Amino acid sequence: MTTRPIIVTGTDTEIGKTVFAAALAGALGAHYWKPVQAGVEDDGTDAMRVARLSGLPRGHVLDEAYRLATPCSPHLAAEIDGVTIDAARLALPAVDGPLVVEGAGGVLVPISRRETYADQFARWGAPVVLVARTVLGTINHTLLSVEALRARGVAILGVAFVGDPVEDSESTICAMGDVKRLGRLPRLDPLEPAALRAAFAANFRLGDFA
Repeated sequence: MTTRPIIVTGTDTEIGKTVFAAALAGALGAHYWKPVQAGVEDDGTDAMRVARLSGLPRGHVLDEAYRLATPCSPHLAAEIDGVTIDAARLALPAVDGPLVVEGAGGVLVPISRRETYADQFARWGAPVVLVARTVLGTINHTLLSVEALRARGVAILGVAFVGDPVEDSESTICAMGDVKRLGRLPRLDPLEPAALRAAFAANFRLGDFA
């Protein structure tokens, strides 16, 4: 079982990254942290969703360093709120055991006018799981994300796909990007904690996250 931090990032926004992070954190018995939340949806923040879906004990879902009002890129949401994001507040929290850290949107989403999430991942020095959809366009988006991470020296544990199976897209990404195919999380309807746990257990190996 891993005790190191694992970063969960994606190729875009609204691709199932938070659901995957909830499944991974629950399977590892990890702490979960999303350092910057920009906007609050009808069903709450991403941390609230993870708390509902993961089955983690109370206290394992950590508070955000920044909770911003506007649902847009964190750099702009912070400016609208009159907030300056301080890199010191983005230091990884010390926890007992593994930590799953979720980014926002894609790997090159700006945190400030000077830095992207990929830059922050490099500073953290923790490995990344890249979450990708299986729909049309995913090959381009995923391979570009892989290149952006590698350009900054960020280690990639592999790609976790979300959606219906598309064998050629999944295999092409992993072969051309030289990345491990970790598995594929199907869309779940209804999305419930027990179904999510079962889907993760059926489609992923915990040893790949060690």
